[in-house]
Amino acid sequence: MRLVIARCSVDYAGRLSTHLPPAVRLLIVKADGSVLVHTDDGGYKPLNWMSAPCTMVEEPVAEGADGEDTGWRVWRITNRGGETMTITVSEVLHDSAHHLDPGPGLVKDGVEKQLQALLSERCHVVRPDLQLVRREYPTDIGPVDLLCRDGDGGYVAVEIKRRAEIDGVEQLTRYLSRLRPALGGNVEGILVALDFKPQARVLAAERSIACVQVDYDELRGVESAFLRLF
Repeated sequence: MRLVIARCSVDYAGRLSTHLPPAVRLLIVKADGSVLVHTDDGGYKPLNWMSAPCTMVEEPVAEGADGEDTGWRVWRITNRGGETMTITVSEVLHDSAHHLDPGPGLVKDGVEKQLQALLSERCHVVRPDLQLVRREYPTDIGPVDLLCRDGDGGYVAVEIKRRAEIDGVEQLTRYLSRLRPALGGNVEGILVALDFKPQARVLAAERSIACVQVDYDELRGVESAFLRLF
C-alpha cells in the first residue's frame, strides 16, 4: 500500500464530472489497484475513489520552452468502463509504501462458536429442563451444535445461529433426519438465534422445530450451570 499526503486537485470524468480544488489530502494506492482520496473529515468515506480493476499512470508536468520539470505530478487513473480520475499533485508532504499482511477475516464478538460455548454451559436458557450431552455431536453430514436430554430423558438437538434464516431450518431438519434413526427414537429440534427472519419461523413451525431467541449481552450475564471450584 502506498500512502501519499499531498496538495492536489482531483478531476473525475465518467457518468458525471466532478472537481476538487487544490488542498492537502491523503491519497491511498492499494495493492489491488484501487485509488482513494481522503480528507481529514467526513468519516471513513473517501472524497473520491476508483475501484479495482483500474490502471494508473504517473507523469511529470513540464512547463516553459525548455520543458523544465515543475515538480508537479499527474496521476491518471482509468477503469475498464473508461471512467477517469486525474489527480494533479503540486506538493508532496509524505510518500511511503508499506506491505500489509493478508486479511484473516473479521472476527465478530458473539459469533456462533461463542454462542455455542455460552449455551453449552447454560442449556436452561434454551429450555429449563435441558441437560447437555455433548457439543458438536457428530452426524454423517456434520455436527449438530448441541445434543441435550430433556426432563423425560428424550434427546433434543439444538442448532445455533447469529441470524436464523430458512437455510438454518433446513440444516437442522437434515440433522434430525440423521439423529432419529441413530438414537433410536424421536429427537426434538430447537433453533436458537439472536435474530430470526420471519420466513424461518414459519418454516420451523411447519417442521415442528421450536425457535428460541436469545440476547447475547444478557446471556453473558447468566451464570453457568456447571459447578466450579473457584
